[in-house]
Amino acid sequence: MASLPVEILLGIYLGLLVGVIPALVSWALGFAFKYFTGVSIPGLGVVVLAIALAGVSGGLLALADKSITSAPNAERVVTAILLVGMVSLYAHSKGDKMGAEFPRRLSLRGLRDKRLSADVVELVGGRDEVRIRAAGDVADMEGYPPLPEPLRAEIRDGEWTFPVDLRIGELEARLEERLKTEFDLGDVAVSIDEKGRAAITAAPPFSGLSKRISDGRHAVSVDALLPTGLARNDEVTVLTPDAEVRGTVVSGRTKNAEKDTEKAVETPATPDPADTESPPPAVRAPTTSGGEGRLTVAVNRTDAGPLLQADSAKVVVEPRGTRREYELISLLRRAGNRFRRLTLDAESELAGSTLRAARVRETHGIAVLAVRKPGGWRLAPRGDTELVAGEELYVVGTRDALDSFEAVVA
Repeated sequence: MASLPVEILLGIYLGLLVGVIPALVSWALGFAFKYFTGVSIPGLGVVVLAIALAGVSGGLLALADKSITSAPNAERVVTAILLVGMVSLYAHSKGDKMGAEFPRRLSLRGLRDKRLSADVVELVGGRDEVRIRAAGDVADMEGYPPLPEPLRAEIRDGEWTFPVDLRIGELEARLEERLKTEFDLGDVAVSIDEKGRAAITAAPPFSGLSKRISDGRHAVSVDALLPTGLARNDEVTVLTPDAEVRGTVVSGRTKNAEKDTEKAVETPATPDPADTESPPPAVRAPTTSGGEGRLTVAVNRTDAGPLLQADSAKVVVEPRGTRREYELISLLRRAGNRFRRLTLDAESELAGSTLRAARVRETHGIAVLAVRKPGGWRLAPRGDTELVAGEELYVVGTRDALDSFEAVVA
């Protein structure tokens, strides 16, 4: 008979050798029960099952069996039994944890939407942010003219910061929008790796007015007395002898002005207050200096005729009012809530059901603020609102709740 330390080492070796299969079974049971039922298996039951699988009859009763405890190699066997139990209990706890955190619905998009590595997180302005830089040269987009070299170099040397809690897919979409806004690119595609390096493919800026006009709108230019401070996206009422037409400013140019303000219309539109994951930096838009000039407005098709017939017009700027929604969003954010805009996938289990039947508040811990229907956004939708595949949802909740709900919706 070997000495006690040797017997214990042999017991550890035996436990590791025979405990592999029980540990795998314990992990699988813990994961499966937690994933499909949300129930955790008691650890004692897992240990008994694991020891039984290891070939020791009687489970934990073997520790009190005289035929084992009185055997010449009792120390070795008891050590092996204890080690099998501990390894199986550890494997079960890991499986249970993975079952709780694993996405309930897998998709290619969900697998792709990973987060950046913690190595690229920086403390910027008192909060954690990630800094995205171009990886290598900026490629030309197939089917478009090549980028001018000065523009290519400017994009290649640029860097952009975003909140750290965004997934890679969201970062790519936001960087694409940022590049289009800053450089007026015709089109752009971005792919970001886990180190925050962006592979950028871009098309040069397009000339022409049509790219600034939304579908169903027409651009009409009129001579008018322009107020000081008029900028793109201002809502105005154009008064003519025959009609009053409401429209959105596309460009404005004051006669004899030192600065041509037509380029001022390239400033980005007012950000949606519900998109609070990463508020863009404030940008002061170029504006008109006031006086006689020429104004281009985007109006409905039926309103274009009266403006085309008018020799001159008067311009009245419409107020947008106080934005109390920003104050509300700030209060919600301080309470730990976030907003997210999601598109309902055709394969989602929620497609075809109503908000009342889906019980999103009780089941997922989120609230649906708005649903985008064919006729426009429906705010504070009622319980009988049907969720149709392809519709967009604005939801609010904690980050964990939003991540869980996105796995069900997308």
